[in-house]
Order: sequence, then structure tokens, then C-alpha cells
Amino acid sequence: MEPQHSPASRPKAIPAYLVNGHSPLHPSFKPESGRTDRDHTYNSIQASMGPPREPIALEQLSLNDDASLPTITHTSQQRSARQCEEVADADIEDLERKVAARDPTNTAPMTPAATSRSQSPFTANPTVDFDGLSWPSVGTLSRLHERESQEEAQARLAKLSGAVRTILECIGEDPDREGLHGTPERYAKAMMFFTKGYEENLRDIVNGAVFHEDHDELVIVKDIDVYSLCEHHLVPFTGKMHIGYIPSNRVIGLSKLARIAEMFSRRLQVQERLTKQVALALSEVLKPQGVGVVMESSHLCMVMRGVQKAGATTTTSCMLGAMRKRAKTRDEFLSLINRR
Repeated sequence: MEPQHSPASRPKAIPAYLVNGHSPLHPSFKPESGRTDRDHTYNSIQASMGPPREPIALEQLSLNDDASLPTITHTSQQRSARQCEEVADADIEDLERKVAARDPTNTAPMTPAATSRSQSPFTANPTVDFDGLSWPSVGTLSRLHERESQEEAQARLAKLSGAVRTILECIGEDPDREGLHGTPERYAKAMMFFTKGYEENLRDIVNGAVFHEDHDELVIVKDIDVYSLCEHHLVPFTGKMHIGYIPSNRVIGLSKLARIAEMFSRRLQVQERLTKQVALALSEVLKPQGVGVVMESSHLCMVMRGVQKAGATTTTSCMLGAMRKRAKTRDEFLSLINRR
């Protein structure tokens, strides 16, 4: 009589290498009470800036495989060594040479598995810093202070006009011909308007328009026209932004959502950062249950140059809180903004 073979166990849907200590599917995972997705976002950015962890020494490994993820201490570090049994010395030496030859400038910063938020100096700091500005760039304060001095403001405008005149000369034009007379000054003023968001801050934009209201359902303002400048080519990208949030006993004036989008768009931007900044700013102001921001735009840097694809549209999103954690809430938000 042939021995009966037990049916092979079905493979798990999630590979083992994807289940780590940060995953809620891991047995050792313990949810942190009182922590919000916004806190995880800031903490992950801070953690990605820190030094890399020290590797575990080979002599400290053991063959004990009882625990899937044992605790590592300074006195005794225990981990399964079976993964190292078939690694030859030559392979280790080759890996060490590759690591030593790696250019650190080409290495992307590590992002913890608990979040997909990337590191960015434009979102790493608090939304409103001690100067009252929202993620200011280098030189923002000097431009802001020049508003109090007419002479300094005129000097900046003259410097920018001279740079535009140089550009006209470099492309083979005559800045003194009739059609271009006054163009450098006009363009300089236009550029200062295109980037007026550097002079604005979140506190002045909100202006106290936050009210207590017993409402815990979605609030959405969609089809907000957005005009910004691509920081890579200094050409416009335009589109529409949809902003939604779930209040937590506080709501904001509807026009403030459009004004927050306008403030961040009137800067040199990339669409990914612009979407994230609007979401984090609203989360900082209201402390809501969740925030969702979706932006659709057309970039002239890939329409009138480069690949020249006029029909291409770029869509970005940023979900925080309940919008990120609950699929049904996120689907409700996305279905409502797509309804025409």
C-alpha cells in the first residue's frame, strides 16, 4: 500500500520577505496608540536622515531558528545563520569591493518600510516654522524683508530685468528693438507674480477661518485651477486639484482650500511635492481624521519640448490618516472627485 502524501501547503499570498517588523501582518507588530499618519510621515523623514545601522557581525550569529524575528541586544546578538552558510568568502569580498566603490552621492536615502513618503527638505520641517513661513527656500526671507524697503525691491527688480536682457541677447535677439522694448522689465514683474507664493505663509492664508462643527463626513472641493512653474525648465504646468478631508470637530472655510493650493503652486515646483505640501498643510491646520489631495495637470516641459506629447496628463495623489488606512474611505473620495 502506497503511503498517503499530504497535500502541499498553498503558498501565502504575501511573500515572507515583505512581512517585516513594520507590517501589521507580522506577529510582533504592536500598533502605537496616539500616533497619526502625519506623525509617521515626519518621523520617517527624520529617520531617513540618520546614519545607517551597524551590520551584524558574522561571529555573533547563531544557528537558532526558533524565533522568526529575535530581539537584538548589545551583549548578545542572535539571528539565523543558515542564510550565510552557502556564501563563499570570495562572494563576500566581491560585495565589499562593490560597496567600497559605490559613490555615496548616487545612493538614495533609505525610507523606513512603515511609510512611502520620500525625504524632501520642503516637507521635512514643520508646516509653519518660527518665521511664520511655510517651508521657505534659501533667500525667501530676504525677498520678504525687501517688501518693507522700496529701494531694495527696485534693486531686485532691476537685477532680474538685467538677467532677462542677457537671455534675449544670448538667443540672438535685439533687446532694444521696438517689439522688445520694456520686455525685460515686464517679464521681471511677471516672474515676481508667478512666484508670489514665497512671500505668503499659512497663518495669514487661513486667517483664523477654522470653526468648530459636528461633522465627520467627507468635505471635498474639486476642480481648483492650479498654475505653477516647473523648477527644472521654468515653464508652466497647469491643471486642477481636488482636496478632501474628514473633519474631526473642526472645519475650514472652503475658499481657504483653494488659497492654500494657490500659495504652494505660486513657487518653483514639481507636481509630486506640490500635492504633498497641500495635504500636509491642511493636516497641520485642522488635525482631521484624514486628508486626500489629487492633482491632474499638463506639463509644457513635455508638451512644447522634449517628447512633445500634447495629450499627456500627469496625476499625483497624497493620502493621509483615514484616507490612507481605509480603502473604502479612499474609494469614496476618489469616486466623488471623478463624478461629473
